[in-house]
Amino acid sequence: MLDLDAEVLGAYVDEVTAWIAQQAGDRPVRRILDLGSGTGAGAFALLRRFPAASVTAVDADRAMLDRLTGRAHELGLQERVQPVVANLDEGWPAVGEADLVWASGSLHHLAEPVRVLESVRAALAPGGVLAVMELDGMPWFLPESADPAERALEARTQELQAQARAEHLPHMGADWRHLLEKAGFTVTDRVLNISVDAPLPPAGGKYAAAVFGRVAEQVGDRLTAEESHTLDRLLAALPQRNDLVIRTTRTALIGSVPHPAP
Repeated sequence: MLDLDAEVLGAYVDEVTAWIAQQAGDRPVRRILDLGSGTGAGAFALLRRFPAASVTAVDADRAMLDRLTGRAHELGLQERVQPVVANLDEGWPAVGEADLVWASGSLHHLAEPVRVLESVRAALAPGGVLAVMELDGMPWFLPESADPAERALEARTQELQAQARAEHLPHMGADWRHLLEKAGFTVTDRVLNISVDAPLPPAGGKYAAAVFGRVAEQVGDRLTAEESHTLDRLLAALPQRNDLVIRTTRTALIGSVPHPAP
């Protein structure tokens, strides 16, 4: 699902990395730290944006990092990527100093995000920046012209997922500006209202099926029999549909550390 998200919505990541480069100004970015790197979509976008940089990719899931390093070899970038297996809730890894720290869709998984953000601040080189991308929820895919039962199901699953996040991921949808400022950063932010109309790119149907498949795993037991039947029918049809859209919102933030007064 992470790979499909990057393939279908890669343009917004490029928009954010351009904004990061603008915020970094003339200061060279050579050492990038990617927190919760997953399969590497953000890392590779940053390596494209900063051709003199290398990335230390940190994730608690070794399988994710194996996939990332395999992709780095395919792209000829293996010399610029260093994987590090670490659980940030268990302590800060020995990753050295960074010019840029990137955290995309990862901070909301942390038990104590402010503590980790304070460690990020300590790891930044003078003049370095922290770039954060956070989700406000899962995308919506069905157009207004879709079957009413399908539209009702999508609304219902969004509601159930929001309840599940409140139980298990309490920091998803948090006030990240406030949390970054609490950790000592000066923050600029922007909201990305992502809207992709039909027909989606070829991977769009697979992306929608992956998201709804995750829905089935996470909240399928809370659906009625009729809703489950609608979900099964939808999952079978999604990869071939040409009427799907994408509507979602993501928040991008850049945190810098104020220089001390002379």
